[in-house]
Amino acid sequence: MMRFVGKRAVVTGGASGIGRATALRLVDEGAEVWIGDIDEAGGRELAETSNGRIHFQRTDVMQVAEIEALMVAADAAGGLDVVFNNAGAGGSRDKIDVISAEDWDRTQALLLRSVAMGIRYAAPLMAARGGGAIVNTASIAALQTGAAPTAYSVAKAGVLHLTTLAAADLSRHNIRVNAVCPGFITTNIFTAALGLDADKREAANGMIRGIAADAQPLQRAGRAEDIAAAVAYLASDDASFVTGTHITVDGGMTIGPRHSWDVEAPSLFAALEKFAS
Repeated sequence: MMRFVGKRAVVTGGASGIGRATALRLVDEGAEVWIGDIDEAGGRELAETSNGRIHFQRTDVMQVAEIEALMVAADAAGGLDVVFNNAGAGGSRDKIDVISAEDWDRTQALLLRSVAMGIRYAAPLMAARGGGAIVNTASIAALQTGAAPTAYSVAKAGVLHLTTLAAADLSRHNIRVNAVCPGFITTNIFTAALGLDADKREAANGMIRGIAADAQPLQRAGRAEDIAAAVAYLASDDASFVTGTHITVDGGMTIGPRHSWDVEAPSLFAALEKFAS
């Protein structure tokens, strides 16, 4: 499929993980992509190996002016068509009864304000050319407890609601806004949140893959490419009648409690049936 020929896209957090996989997917389908990231080495390496299809601009999404500059750079090349607001990290791991106001604000700025400002500065540029598609990275943590720390989960829930509100606000400009909710995807976000050294990350990622394969009905760990495929769909004309919603890509993790798919798992309903018989 070549769904993005002649289109220009912005991907924040594009130097690694889900952002990198999505940038490569969009390029494979014909797009020219601008990636913004604070990882200069990773971003430049990706750009240098892309035959001119990927452009890197150092972008710290905590700095609103840098978000705006990234959108303007892509638009200046011929118009901005697609934005994937993806940059983020684990944020504070503190529980609500001990988290500081500063750590709370920092996490919300990184994971929620950055998305809002990505939409804010992309929308006028897209409107000027007759429309576009915006996709935001949320999380299954926006849908349930136990999937991530409190501040992260609240921010991602905010991303989901922001997505629906922005879709309503921007529909008059023919701009679609949707979100993707990743589940257990084996990227370095987990090891980075724990502050692990590089030499420990691969061992930790191997452990994560093993745990992930047993954490949901589909018995393999999620890959960044799984999310990239969903983002590419939402950003493409195949989803031209889809806005204000989200796609959950989690291997079925949010289907329900474990006994929903594992017959060996304890189940209150099964216990009551056994008692009744």
